[in-house]
Amino acid sequence: MRISDLPAINASLNLISTVFISAGWFWIRRNVWKRHVPCMIAAVISSTLFLTGYIVYHVHVGEKSSGYRGWLAAIYFPMLASHVLLAFVTLPLVILTLIPVFRRRWDRHRRIGRWTMPIWLYVSVTGVLVYLMLYKWFPPPNLALGQQLMFAQGRSDKAK
Repeated sequence: MRISDLPAINASLNLISTVFISAGWFWIRRNVWKRHVPCMIAAVISSTLFLTGYIVYHVHVGEKSSGYRGWLAAIYFPMLASHVLLAFVTLPLVILTLIPVFRRRWDRHRRIGRWTMPIWLYVSVTGVLVYLMLYKWFPPPNLALGQQLMFAQGRSDKAK
């Protein structure tokens, strides 16, 4: 695995988080907590792995501007800004939602979880959308060139 593989892996982990957050919400709305609990554990684990991969990637690569303009910028940048701002809120919210679980304070867990779930879900979904826009749907020239070079390098590595 290379550093260049991390954006796709991170997006996959975000997608996994989205599925488990949604499933956990589905089950708790039906008062089936025995299915809610494993879903939320899986969501926490996949989100933790995502955060680790995200930090590792950006420590090595840094932050890159998309260079988007026009209608694409009008969609991408507000989504990115809301994603980033809410991502900073999500980690403490998830922790604050988990603490009452360990103390068996279901009333507090429920009260905080009502705020945590939609924010966490939004951050997970928009994380996948940011990845798709940057790397698959509308790769900016600086990233598209980097992908072509990585692909070419991968081919020359296999030829050796």
